[in-house]
Amino acid sequence: MKVKQIAYFPMFIPLEQEKIVVVGAGKIAERRIRTLLPFGADIIVIAPEVSDEIFTWYQQKKLCWIARAYQKDDVKGARMVIAATNQRIVNHQVFEACEMWKIPVSVADCKEESSFYFPAVIQQGTSVIGVTASGTDHKLAKRIADNIRSMKQMLFSEK
Repeated sequence: MKVKQIAYFPMFIPLEQEKIVVVGAGKIAERRIRTLLPFGADIIVIAPEVSDEIFTWYQQKKLCWIARAYQKDDVKGARMVIAATNQRIVNHQVFEACEMWKIPVSVADCKEESSFYFPAVIQQGTSVIGVTASGTDHKLAKRIADNIRSMKQMLFSEK
């Protein structure tokens, strides 16, 4: 039986001073945080250890790091949550808490538990382009975003 694939609606929201919780601090979390930083969110990372780059951002006061394992109430009051640990059970617990509190969540290792897909983002000032393949083909979304980035000069130049 073939499952019907649907396209996801792109929705752009302000994140300035909004609480964004990232559970996990490896390479995927690092990429998500790098994308979120220019949008002025209050990013809170929950992880016993963090990557070197996340630690640098923490030292630069670009985010808050809570150096411990995830706890259920960590996501309470968040505008958005990213579950990006290398532990399926923890990511699932994050999903369950977000579902209970109706918080949008992107679960890195399980698209079925994601209420939104984290897009590839191309930004120039207040102009933002987001690209997703609706969770079906990350390589295609990356290729499209890379093609747009290569045209960035032409797209964002003033005439």
